[in-house]
Amino acid sequence: MLFALLCEDRADAGSLRAETRPAHLEHLKALGSTLRFAGPFLGADEKPNGSLLVVEAESLEAARALADADPYAKAGLFASVTVRRWNWTVNNPEEA
Repeated sequence: MLFALLCEDRADAGSLRAETRPAHLEHLKALGSTLRFAGPFLGADEKPNGSLLVVEAESLEAARALADADPYAKAGLFASVTVRRWNWTVNNPEEA
């Protein structure tokens, strides 16, 4: 099952995203095919202010555990993380 992780940065996070980014990217690479895609949300200033990840997991609880294991989450970067079941229906490369 696919799950979307919708992560919003804390407004007062300052440089925490930049400081934690190398560990975050290493973590994402280690997920292998569990991670379908990921990237930052951008504000009007073109600076990252959150993240979107789509992961494959067996349950909502397993997807939440993946979200909680992210170095960004562990560092306290996010004000909120929403985990929602997601269905890839358009332009899914596995359906091509």
